[in-house]
Amino acid sequence: MARNPLDAYNAKRDFARTREPKGEMASTGGNSFVVQKHDATRLHWDFRLEIDGVLKSWAVTKGPSIDPSDKRLAVRTEDHPLSYGDFEGLIPEGEYGGGTVMLWDRGTWQPMAGKSAKDLEKGHLHFTLDGERMKGEWLLVRMKGRPKEKRENWLLRKIDDAEAGEGDQLVERALTSVLTGRSMAEIAADKAGAQSLAGVKGKVFAGKMQAARDHNAKVVTKPRKTAAKPPAFARPQLATLVDDVPAGNNWLHEIKFDGYRALAAVAGEQVRIFTRNGLDWTAKFQPLVKAIAALDLPPALIDGEIVAFGPDGNPSFSALQSVLKRGHGAQRDDTPFHFFAFDLLALEGQDMKALPQIERKERLEALLKAAKPPVQVADHVIGAGEALYRSLCEAGQEGIISKRIDAPYRGDRTRNWVKVKCTRRQDFVIIGRSASTARGRPFASLLLAQHEGKALVYKGKVGTGFDADLMATLDKAMTPLETDKAPVDVPRTETRGATWLKPRLVAEIAFAEFTADGRVRHASFLGLRSDKPAKAVTPEKPAAAPKAAPAVRITNPDRVIFPESDQTKGELADYYVTVAPLMLPFAARRPISLVRCPQGRAKKCFFQKHDSGAFGQAVRQVPIREKDGGSEDYIYVEDAEGLLACVQMGTIEFHGWASRTDAVERPDRMIFDLDPDEGMDFDRVKGAAQDIRARLSDIGLVSFAMLSGGKGVHVVVPLTPGHDWETHKDFASRFAQALSAAEPDRFVATMSKARRKDKIFIDWLRNQRGSTAVLPYSARARAGAPVAIPIDWDELDGMKDAHPFSIGDAARLVERAASLKGWGFAAQALPDI
Repeated sequence: MARNPLDAYNAKRDFARTREPKGEMASTGGNSFVVQKHDATRLHWDFRLEIDGVLKSWAVTKGPSIDPSDKRLAVRTEDHPLSYGDFEGLIPEGEYGGGTVMLWDRGTWQPMAGKSAKDLEKGHLHFTLDGERMKGEWLLVRMKGRPKEKRENWLLRKIDDAEAGEGDQLVERALTSVLTGRSMAEIAADKAGAQSLAGVKGKVFAGKMQAARDHNAKVVTKPRKTAAKPPAFARPQLATLVDDVPAGNNWLHEIKFDGYRALAAVAGEQVRIFTRNGLDWTAKFQPLVKAIAALDLPPALIDGEIVAFGPDGNPSFSALQSVLKRGHGAQRDDTPFHFFAFDLLALEGQDMKALPQIERKERLEALLKAAKPPVQVADHVIGAGEALYRSLCEAGQEGIISKRIDAPYRGDRTRNWVKVKCTRRQDFVIIGRSASTARGRPFASLLLAQHEGKALVYKGKVGTGFDADLMATLDKAMTPLETDKAPVDVPRTETRGATWLKPRLVAEIAFAEFTADGRVRHASFLGLRSDKPAKAVTPEKPAAAPKAAPAVRITNPDRVIFPESDQTKGELADYYVTVAPLMLPFAARRPISLVRCPQGRAKKCFFQKHDSGAFGQAVRQVPIREKDGGSEDYIYVEDAEGLLACVQMGTIEFHGWASRTDAVERPDRMIFDLDPDEGMDFDRVKGAAQDIRARLSDIGLVSFAMLSGGKGVHVVVPLTPGHDWETHKDFASRFAQALSAAEPDRFVATMSKARRKDKIFIDWLRNQRGSTAVLPYSARARAGAPVAIPIDWDELDGMKDAHPFSIGDAARLVERAASLKGWGFAAQALPDI
């Protein structure tokens, strides 16, 4: 019996749970094509051509591009039935392809003159499209396959013709369905119209499909109205002030906007704007409320910041206050306000706060995919926080907010969110004003205070930052608050000519520093804060850095560093002395970050990459210029003495840049960290490493394996320096994305833990400027004191886990090093892919 081409499609689906149609061959031919945008394990675009009664299908990872220079990876998938061609809706989670499906494009296709659909069997197809979005000439070409490779990898490319263009504008601008006009978020929110197609055929199936079409027709002709109420206000999470940007890929970094913190509670046309303290300020931001209402969102609680832009193009608190002072009417079609959304607390009745930060951000981006200014999602970067911070400071911005990507949302001030400011800015209570001798000037300066415990403490004066209009506004606000008695103790030298005020008004002040007696220095007035009560104004001090161990010889050698195995600081120092000759070829003269655990691995550990000299002369510093032109001193070592100096200061782990100190801008190694999901069998990780080795070999790159000392394997690719960081990062990203697209059930190239279930995360982010990876022979701050070890590819298959050696095996590691001669060294240039 001839095999039905749709057997594979049907075998992967439970039609009792999904609205997808059951696959049946069509009796008549045609030349339709469709593209369905599909947010499943990863977002992709399913490109389908009608051929021989079925839809031949490819998953295009980044979506089609009209730029002829873009060759998009298109992974061949199983044939689909023609009836699938107008499917739009939800596939239940847990089912094959579970997620949201949008009908993104549709039309007809034709092979070029002299060509035929049978050319697919030869590995290429040259054709034209006449769709609502995709038009003109296109080309599909099959890539060379590898032995035992399960999927066919093809390339989809636009031919240079009148329909061609530049960049990725097609997928960036085409954000709604050609069938219903809905966004992905709106489709995901539409729970109505779900129909079971389990086992239905003939007229019954036709009726079911017609019912689905009828439902979508109603969606098109009648905008969705919801009777649901917006979610209630929830206390926002607050950030802790720190002095240094946290390092590592466990943090995402966003701009710290200079505006009003706001929570938007929405449900369709119903929108309420709350301040951080729960005040309803909907009436103050009516133009912005109208813009949010126009998005017709499902019930959601969105955290963000309302800003207005100053003359320099930066968010400006003063500009925001000026707009609020002028007032505005609900009849305005434009708005000076912008809402930058950065977190999602609730969606359609579900509490999102327990989800990891990165997943909440991804869901927020999906929800607001169709949003345009003045409503937009705040951008972020993962890792590279120092570079972002310096760039923003140079641009005159306020600073950055850094957030742990794996942390839940807490309605409190936590260390999972930290803020680093370019200049000091704090809130103060206005307790008085000093008289001015200048004509027409109602005051010379304002007297400030903050609450410390139960007392209100004097903090000095601010005499700049006012124009005539602002002074008049402040005079009007302060006059009713005048009192005869000073609300705080103020030095007599600063009371002359003062008029005291009841402590009700709150001002935001920028200043250089606090003096020794607690006064603000070089203060400048920024604006009044009516969203914050005076009693909540307290000093904002950077969180104290952890205490360091004494910077001398190896002290306290008997201190237990690894409590599970009772291994000590002295044993750790002995290990590094022994393996130093093996480790230094990879660690010496390379910027490094240290994992320091002064009280042992079970206590508080932290990353450190800068040193002001506390480590001693054996630990050196190299100034590294940032992209904005500034520079920072980074740590590096040259010898065993440098390693030991770091151990003395509580260091357990050494992580290094992918470049040397004498050529910081020219990376010399690429690292793919294979990070398996929890509980995954290590045999799968070993097999993945071997396959990646083979893929790299196919493009001319020699690679080496290293057991991480944790649960994964690093595939290390030594390179001849010559290319820049952008090229380095781009290559690593595209290589990892291609693997993920080729085998989506096996690999994932995104950090989201929700998408990593039973998969291996190919962590390519180690290959960004400023990012680090654990160095060969470094100990790990884990139970049992494991170490990261280079390993021969032939040895890998015999390993039962990624941590077979510990610091107690130093002598064995020295002995086996002879068999690893040449490990990690190979003069090879980065190829083009």
